[in-house]
Amino acid sequence: MKQRDIIIIGSGPAGLTAAIYAGRAGYKPLVIEGVPAGGQLLITTEVENFPGFPEGISGPELIENMRRQAERFGTEFLGKDATLVDFDTHPFKVQAEDDVFSALAVIIATGARARYLDLPSVEMFKGRGLSACATCDGFFYQDGVIFVIGGGDTAAEEALFLTKFAKEVNLVHRRNELRAEKYMQDRLLENPKIRIILDSTVVDIKGTMEAGVKGIVLKNIKTGEITERDADGIFMAIGHTPATAVFKGKISLDENGYIVCTEGTKTSIDGVFAAGDVRDPHFRQAIAAAGTGCKAAIEADRFLRDRLTK
Repeated sequence: MKQRDIIIIGSGPAGLTAAIYAGRAGYKPLVIEGVPAGGQLLITTEVENFPGFPEGISGPELIENMRRQAERFGTEFLGKDATLVDFDTHPFKVQAEDDVFSALAVIIATGARARYLDLPSVEMFKGRGLSACATCDGFFYQDGVIFVIGGGDTAAEEALFLTKFAKEVNLVHRRNELRAEKYMQDRLLENPKIRIILDSTVVDIKGTMEAGVKGIVLKNIKTGEITERDADGIFMAIGHTPATAVFKGKISLDENGYIVCTEGTKTSIDGVFAAGDVRDPHFRQAIAAAGTGCKAAIEADRFLRDRLTK
């Protein structure tokens, strides 16, 4: 069994920032990257709200920069998924497929994956007019016609946010009424830019690889009527799934599967920390994830130093 002081599970902004800080603190952290590595930024074509890049930067390039910076400070990377963890005894055990490691501290930064509709055209248009983050990408749709898919509070918030940029926002929901709280529904109805389309599902997305999204095909589930509409952008707001399957029964999770932190980035297991979207169902921003990655590394360092002095 190979021993490491700090193992970081996940290689998005949270995990890579944690690796940078852990490396600078004198450790040689191991990042178990996951497959694919890099998190949600790998499908983000342009990031314009990450500080330090006034002209913007592509998501993959930002991740690559962070990765090289972590390598500079001694981080080792393993391109496998974490398949088993044992937090019952210390040092902890982390298995990545056929590799088994012991760790004095673990930082979990496995993220949360946006849910997308199961359509063949979805994969083609991710990052090409199809997004799951209005805060990240709304700016690109100045005076555009936008469709938001979903009916809960998140969908309502996304639709309202997008009215800052778009000339028209269509909120599409498969049921005959929205699930969003009443005050959110009132705000939607009061906004002249928003149209609510109920009893409807997305059948297809139109466009090309070069031009991106150009249209959306909707089906009324009551009448069976099919309509095709022009669209500049489509935003999925049907929820996120935290990547915590391997941690079930090993650590405290909330009812939606997100890791519960008791203080800062500390989890229910002393010496195990959580950073990024895996513990954050609200913000889901690269800069917020990076911030908690920094905190997790500092708290892991304090945990290790406290053990050494006892």
